[in-house]
Formats: sequence, structure tokens, C-alpha cells
Amino acid sequence: MALLPVDAALDRLLAGAERLGAETVPVAEAAWRVLAAPIAARRTQPPFPASAMDGYAVRGEDIAKLPAFLHVIGAAPAGKPFGGTVGTGQSVRIFTGAPLPDGADTVLLQEDTKPAGDGRIEATEATATGRNVRAAGLDFRAGDPLLAAGRLLDPAAVSVAAAANHAALPVVRRPLVAIIATGDELVPPGADPGPGQIVASNNLAVSAIVAADGARALDVGIVPDDREAIAGAVRAAQQAGADVIVTLGGASVGDHDLVQGVLTGLGMTLEFWKIAMRPGKPLMVGRLGAAHVLGLPGNPVSSLVCSQLFLRPLLARLGGRTHVPDIRPAVLGGGMKANDQRQDYVRATAFPGSANSGTTLVATPFDMQDSSMLATLAAANALIIREPFAPAAAQGAPCRVLMLR
Repeated sequence: MALLPVDAALDRLLAGAERLGAETVPVAEAAWRVLAAPIAARRTQPPFPASAMDGYAVRGEDIAKLPAFLHVIGAAPAGKPFGGTVGTGQSVRIFTGAPLPDGADTVLLQEDTKPAGDGRIEATEATATGRNVRAAGLDFRAGDPLLAAGRLLDPAAVSVAAAANHAALPVVRRPLVAIIATGDELVPPGADPGPGQIVASNNLAVSAIVAADGARALDVGIVPDDREAIAGAVRAAQQAGADVIVTLGGASVGDHDLVQGVLTGLGMTLEFWKIAMRPGKPLMVGRLGAAHVLGLPGNPVSSLVCSQLFLRPLLARLGGRTHVPDIRPAVLGGGMKANDQRQDYVRATAFPGSANSGTTLVATPFDMQDSSMLATLAAANALIIREPFAPAAAQGAPCRVLMLR
């Protein structure tokens, strides 16, 4: 099977992915979910003419000219409307958000008054009729469309939905991602590795990516290089209702690379395998029933780079979002050799350069790029994207970087 270009692989992966169904959650739990259906206002906001400031509710014509003296006949705190009517020469002490009493059409600011004795105030500033009053429905009216389907429910969206009296909201279901790490050499963190063994880390990193992208991670555990054990882990993922099954390692064709064979034996349709990229060549994509299968390489850096390029866009599509990678122009902080037929993702640091380069990012690649080296990935904040067959490039040459953080 020929190596598939990165862009073509991503297109094929997303072409088979559709937004998941909807569920209803309390509005208090809806933050950062994706709205599955449009919502309209269930009430008018504000539901009555309301004071926009602390002051006195008055008739505008009574304070159009100075001097003006007004009798204070009551008070209207927020939530406790004044039950009477404001007549000529009268006022009601009012506070922000309180309903404007009948007969009043203006709010005289508190600082524009002074006591005048005998339960009266004197207006010290003339105020135009209608000032400092929020009209009923100023924000929205019952039935007005508020939020469109597909809207990410950020704090402002959650707030307006709650203000419109939605106690619950229809949201796109969060994808469930089952993560299966394979390999006799793997032990969990904190264990005492035996001869030839290493501590597993890929599963934790992929779980973190899944959580950060608003999906749910199900760590099925570390599975030995055994066909029955791998099949059992896959069945457990299916029984849990996984929307995506991510395997880590074992997808190549070595004697101990059993994952692809087990999955096809269980009914997986292999969509494609092997990508023209570095790191991450042995990426596997398939479908097992309703679940998407993503077989990530076992090398830690390869696994995480492939997660950035393929898993994140897939989770966004399933979750009703569009993934837009943070790719920016930069210049090289060091020379690079000519590239071969694979697209390279080179770990680098990318920061604004000196005063001479202004805000242009300078991307400096690490000298060592072995796909097992996690320390350089942790130190990197970007990946330099090197196109297939790119010629050698000198320091200062333009490039593109995928920002990681």
C-alpha cells in the first residue's frame, strides 16, 4: 500500500465522520459543549421597564427645568416593585434593575440630587425624559432567536441561555474514546520495570488530548502482545459504546505487531495505512461497526504528533466543531537539510525574534529528532512543517509552524 499524503489522509478520515447525536443537559453543565439545535428566548429581558442606575424614579416633565423639588413617596429595591403611581411632583427611591413605577418615565441619578427637607429632594441637574431607563425587551423578547445550532457554549452563550429561562439545553454528545495501549514491554507509571521494559506514557498523553478537546477518554489499559488479550480489549471498547477506538503500537507488520490483524479479524474495514509523514508513518485508520479506529504508532512522539494531526480534527468533527490548527508563518532559526518524500513535523521552539525581525516568529529546530525522545517534545512549543522534497533551507528562510502551545 503506497504512502498516503497527510492532507489526503485527513480528508479521507473526516469524510467518513459525522456529527454525533444530541443529548439534553442542565444549563449548569452545558459550558463548552456544542449546541445541537437552535434556541429562542422563553421570556422577555428585561420583562419590564427597569432602572439602569440608582436614583429616583420621576416624571421627566417635572425635572426638565430647575429648580425642581420632588416628594419621595416610597422605595423600589430590585425585586420589590413599588405598588403605587408616581404623580406630579413625586418621586420613588429606586435601585438598579428595579421595575419603573407606574407614572414614572425617567430616573434621576442619585448624585444629581440633594436633600431638601420635609421628605423632599431637589434635582441639581436637569435630566431628559426617558434617561437611565432600560426599556422592556431591550435585550431580547420572548420568541427571539438567540443561539444557532453549532454554537460553542462559551460563558456568554450559557449566560444568555439561562437568562432566557432555559434550564436545560440540547447539546452534541461528547465522543467516547477508548484507548488501548499494547506491548509486552509496557508497565504503568510507578511500577518497577523488568528487563527490557519501559514505562507507558502514550495512553496518558492521548487521554489528556481527548479531555482537552471536550471528549471522554476510556483507558482500557495496557494489553500484552497476545491476540486474545487485544481482542478482549477491543470488545470491551465496543461494549462501552466507544465512538473512537485508539490503539497505541502494534499496528505495523512485525512478528509482534498483532493489532491490525486482530481488528480486521473482528470485522474492521481498513480505510488506509501508512502516511507519508515523519514522525508517524505507520498510522492506521479503519471502521469497526460504528466506531472509528485510529491506530497510532507506538513511539511516543509519533503518537502525539499523529494525535495533533488526526485525532483532534476527528473529535472536533464528531463533536460538531471545526478544528482549525494553529499554523503560522515563521522564519528558520537554524538551517535544515533537504527533505525526502515524507512531510516532516520537526520539533522546535517558536518565539518572536529580535527587534530587527519585529513580531515574526523565529522557529529553531532541535538538533535531535528521534521519535522516541519525549523531552524534546515537552520542550517544544511548535512543529516546523517541512513539505515533501523541500530543498535545503538556510537560517532565516521562511517556513510554517504548527503551534502546540
